[in-house]
Amino acid sequence: MSYKIPLFDLNFDQKEINAVAETITSNWISTGPKCGELEQIFIDNFRARYAISVSSCTSALHLALMAMNIGVDDEVICPSLTFVASANAIKYVGANPIFCDVVGYDNFNIDPDKIETLITKKTKAILVVHFAGFPCNMDAIKSLALKYNLKIIEDSCHGPLSEYKGEKLGAIGDVGCFSFFSNKNISTGEGGMVITSDEKIANKIKLLRSHGMTTMSYQRAEGHATVYDVVELGYNYRMDDIRASIGVVQMNKLQSDLEKRLSVRAKYVDCLSNIKGIYIPFEANTEFVSNYIMPIVLKDSTAGKRDAVRNELHKAGIQTSVHYPAVHKFSMYKDLDVDLPITEYIADNEITLPMFAALKNEDIEFIANTLNEILSE
Repeated sequence: MSYKIPLFDLNFDQKEINAVAETITSNWISTGPKCGELEQIFIDNFRARYAISVSSCTSALHLALMAMNIGVDDEVICPSLTFVASANAIKYVGANPIFCDVVGYDNFNIDPDKIETLITKKTKAILVVHFAGFPCNMDAIKSLALKYNLKIIEDSCHGPLSEYKGEKLGAIGDVGCFSFFSNKNISTGEGGMVITSDEKIANKIKLLRSHGMTTMSYQRAEGHATVYDVVELGYNYRMDDIRASIGVVQMNKLQSDLEKRLSVRAKYVDCLSNIKGIYIPFEANTEFVSNYIMPIVLKDSTAGKRDAVRNELHKAGIQTSVHYPAVHKFSMYKDLDVDLPITEYIADNEITLPMFAALKNEDIEFIANTLNEILSE
C-alpha cells in the first residue's frame, strides 16, 4: 500500500551515494579507515574515550555484557517495553532478563523505584532504554548502581545526541550502544556503535568483535602487524567501511535533522493536545532529544480498539506502527512470572505516528484532525 504520509523518510541524498562510491574506489571496503573516522566522530560528539563500530546494536549489547563479565545465572534488570534485542542480548550470555515496568502512560522509560524492588544478590547490571530518545531518570539509576555495585548499559539506539542535564545519552552509564538500522536517526542499513570511557571494557569489546584476534586485516594491510594470535572466543561483529562511509555523512547531518524534528514534535503536541482521548508521552520534556518516533496512547482503550483506529488511519493514507509489543508476552518469555500492568496497557494501546524532519505542518494537522475524527465517532 502506498501511503500519503509514510511513517518515516530516509534522510539520504547524493552525499551518501558519493561516500559509498569513494569508499568502493578506495579499494578498501571492510573494516578500515572509514570505520575509524566514524568512531572518532562518536568520541568527539559524546566525549567518550572509546568508540567501537560494530555490525548492529544487538551485537553492541552482546559485546557490552560480555566485556562486563556478565554470564550464566546473573540477572540484568531491563524494560519489557522495548525491541526484543535488548532482552535477547542478555540471554546470549546465559544471564536472565528481569523485566521492570515503566513510569507511566506519559513516560515509557523504566521506573527507578520499581528497579530497586527487583535487585537481588544475582543482579549485575541495569540495562536502560531511552524510549523514543527521551532520557531515563539517570540520576536515580546511577544512585541505584552505586548503592548496589551494578553496571549501567544504555541502549541508546533511539537517542543519538539526545541529552540528560547536558550529558549525551550513551555516555552516562558504563557503556552506550547505538543502532544504525534503516529507520533510525542515523541510518546505514545495518550497523551500530559502542561507546565507553572504561579502557578495560573497550579493549575486551575490540577483541571480541573480530574473532578474538589480536590484530585486524586493515592493520596488517597497512604494515602495522604481520601476524596475529586468537586469545578469546570472539565473533564476527565488525562493521564495514561502506556502511561507515554512510554513517559519517549521516552524523554530519544529524544535528540539523534533530533540530527540525524538534519543530515537528512541537507542532504535533500543539495539534494533539486538543484531543481528549489520548496521552502524549513525554509531553513535558524540556531536554534536547532525537525524537526518533512520535508515540501516543489511547485512553480507556483496548488492543482491538487500537487496531481499529490504526486501520482507519491507514485508510486515510497515514502509515502508523506500534512500539512495542511487550517482550515478556512473546512465546520465548511468556513462562516468566511477570506483572507489568503499565507496560501491558501501553503495548496494547500505543500508536506510533509518522515522524521525520521533512514532515510538513499541514501533514501534521491532517494527521491530528483525522485522528480526532476517528476517536469522536
